[in-house]
Amino acid sequence: MVSAPSPTPGGSSVKADPSGTVSPGAPGAPAVLGAADAAVQQPPLPVKMVIAGGFGVGKTTTVASISEIEPLTTEAAITTVAAGVDDLSHTPEKTTTTVAMDFGCITLDPTLKLYLFGTPGQERFGFMWDDVVEGALGGLVIVDARRLDDCYAAVDYFENRDIPFAVALNAFDGKVEYELDEVRWALDVSDHVPVTVFDARERGSVRDTLLVVLELALERVERAQGRA
Repeated sequence: MVSAPSPTPGGSSVKADPSGTVSPGAPGAPAVLGAADAAVQQPPLPVKMVIAGGFGVGKTTTVASISEIEPLTTEAAITTVAAGVDDLSHTPEKTTTTVAMDFGCITLDPTLKLYLFGTPGQERFGFMWDDVVEGALGGLVIVDARRLDDCYAAVDYFENRDIPFAVALNAFDGKVEYELDEVRWALDVSDHVPVTVFDARERGSVRDTLLVVLELALERVERAQGRA
């Protein structure tokens, strides 16, 4: 939609004199925007981030907690057959599972917008990961400290593809059973990989954890630009 020209600071407008030079006062002439106004009109930079981890660790909850839009989910009911394959001992109340991906987004500030893609947790849906992860600048591997072995595949995936990632222990019942150094040792992740604790149900906690991954991703981009 084309809007009417807005006045320049001080109430003057812009017009063209007989020589064709643009000068204040011309009816219908385009407004002169200041640098700050022009910056606000620029769309935010889109950044793709992947939320990964094992079955039932809180990926869908994480996306739903932070997304500024109604998150897109591909939840399906857990069948009797699936219940015999997936470990529900620590999540007995879980009745659905992600079979493709979760999607949400959050605008961090006028210049940056995160697009969040959650992967399915079950190994049998691993063939979808390459498509979900394509174009991502970073990843967050969510861990249930009671089932560390469920996240090995996600950690290996990001390490093998050299994608910046952080490990976040979901504080089920408000606590975790192991110290962060113990988790780092058990997962055998490098010292440059952040390991932290968060609560997937709390928006602020999710935001702070995503910012850790974003910082890693931006540092990687800056280093690459410096070598160019």
